[in-house]
Amino acid sequence: MARTLAQFTITPDGDGDYTLHLEDDDGETLEFTASEEQLDLIVEAIEEQMEAEEDGLLDDEDDDDDEDEDED
Repeated sequence: MARTLAQFTITPDGDGDYTLHLEDDDGETLEFTASEEQLDLIVEAIEEQMEAEEDGLLDDEDDDDDEDEDED
């Protein structure tokens, strides 16, 4: 079962990398080191997912609007 993200922090480590701390609801924290390029890839992946979900929601709303017009 997937854990639920409670909070996270991203801090520079002074050597050009970043430390990510991901904490779950139980208070367990995982620590990762990531480069700036890796953080950029994470951001891009999140944006793509959010846009895909938004596009899907907009498609659903358009379908609902079309059905409403058909009923008139």
